[in-house]
Amino acid sequence: MHRHPLKSEHPENQSIVYKILDRADWEEAATSGFYSGSADDKRDGFIHLSSGNQLTGTAKKFFKGRAHLLLVAFKADELGDKLIWEASRGGALFPHLYADLPVDKALSVFALGLDDDGIPMIPGDLE
Repeated sequence: MHRHPLKSEHPENQSIVYKILDRADWEEAATSGFYSGSADDKRDGFIHLSSGNQLTGTAKKFFKGRAHLLLVAFKADELGDKLIWEASRGGALFPHLYADLPVDKALSVFALGLDDDGIPMIPGDLE
């Protein structure tokens, strides 16, 4: 599906963006230097990212019951002009990257455990 997004600078206080992904996918990306996206990302034509305050909703909606997940942080400004904030879930602006995600731009990589309901536990200081 091709979209005609309105290009937007990142919203105030959203200078860090995050990707939740399978550990195996990140390890594979580390070999090539780039993460080209999940099956959903490839289907949609961009890499789905989240701001810190969007992570809990993303984890609940798309990653429930999935073990071996990582949370990878990136500076939004370092991802260039292919990072576009677009209206998505509930009309909120979400960061979408219309390019491969460069592994060497990762600020941090954090393993996510699951809570008793199978929801990935997002560190509280990100929200």
